[in-house]
Amino acid sequence: MMQAMRLDPFEAVDGLSFALLPPELVQQLGWPQHERRNAVGLNEYDYEERILRFQDSGRLEEVTVRAWVLHLGSLAIPFAHLEAFVRTHDPECFERAGFLVSPRYGFAFAPDCPPWITALAPHGVEAWRRL
Repeated sequence: MMQAMRLDPFEAVDGLSFALLPPELVQQLGWPQHERRNAVGLNEYDYEERILRFQDSGRLEEVTVRAWVLHLGSLAIPFAHLEAFVRTHDPECFERAGFLVSPRYGFAFAPDCPPWITALAPHGVEAWRRL
């Protein structure tokens, strides 16, 4: 079965709202397989196919999903075509640390490192710009 990500930009990923707090996450998905603090100071909840990163305040920063297809509304974009889609449809896209970031659609991914896609919280694009 092919993994997919359903993204409502800056709102939700696979039905999980960016307003979600860590206790609500655990209530919905159970305890993660791994929990750690990453190199940029975010608290990661690793569910293997999906990793959620929170600030110490509990604010959700980003959700990374193992996804060969990205669903944006009625569009289904295979990972192999994601770079071309972003470069064509998001004139504000930019590159940081090997990732292509789409401010319009609220996600980042490394074209050379499939199939991981990172959905960004509304304030997340600016954090990527500052990298």
